Amino acid sequence: MKNPRVLTEGALMLAIFTVLLLLALYVPLIGTLAFFVLPLPLILFSSKYSLLNSFYVLIGSLGLSFLFGGLIALPVAFMVATTGVVIGWCVIAKVDKMRLFMASSLTLVINIVIGFVFSILLFDVNIIEDSLAESKTAYYSLFEKLGQEPDKRLVESLDSSIDLIQTLMPTLFLGIAVVMALLFMLINFPIMKRLGRDVPVFKPFREWKLPKSILWYYLLTLVLSMILKPEKGTYAYTALLNVLYVLQTLMAVQGLSFLYFFAHIKGWSKGILVLITIISIPLLYLVRILGIIDLGFDLRQRLQRKS
Repeated sequence: MKNPRVLTEGALMLAIFTVLLLLALYVPLIGTLAFFVLPLPLILFSSKYSLLNSFYVLIGSLGLSFLFGGLIALPVAFMVATTGVVIGWCVIAKVDKMRLFMASSLTLVINIVIGFVFSILLFDVNIIEDSLAESKTAYYSLFEKLGQEPDKRLVESLDSSIDLIQTLMPTLFLGIAVVMALLFMLINFPIMKRLGRDVPVFKPFREWKLPKSILWYYLLTLVLSMILKPEKGTYAYTALLNVLYVLQTLMAVQGLSFLYFFAHIKGWSKGILVLITIISIPLLYLVRILGIIDLGFDLRQRLQRKS
């Protein structure tokens, strides 16, 4: 950071980061957009200068966030700034976009877990359980206002849904991280292109294909769940259920990717693709089966040979 140019650009990026952070924390509506643009200063700096210089800027961003935003701004700044540095480092290292996506998702999920643990240890606040408890209380209070007793079947359904959400908390964290990483890339990469920066490009969705090993992991998880039949609430039950849900989601993505591939071969319009995506949401079970068949029997290669 002895180079005046690096120092000046680092200070500029820190100023932009601080302004965006304050907008994200304290300004409604605009703050949502500001949050998703928040990693951009760190990405721009890290994709141009060394990792050591990026680390200095990261430390500076945390210091300024605490100074201007207080303690509440620190976890948000840490989560976004570290993700920005990881994305920037992947850009400068010319890592392909899928690996960059995985690296940023992993960084985010680690940060989310750390923030969740710290909120419990330091402030005795469990965001997930508190939110579920408030939803349940609101449900009961609604029936009390109407002067009616809650339906037992609805109560049982609500309780089972709450239990399922608590069990699938790791999957929930992973899903949030993946969506956030995707939005960070979709929003910030076009801006970087406008600024003349080179950014990696995703393959078309129709060309996305999972490794075949994922299929074996999926089958192994299914077999283990049928053989072990772990009791609800045990560690084995939680682990198997979370792994199963993640793998099922991947199979659904594989199936949807195959549908896009099939549509491309047939020359269908983008309107039909949008319709396919909408229809596939309530039919995810069938889409998942299609993904398994595609992964196991190379349906794409067979279609290409025929065409």
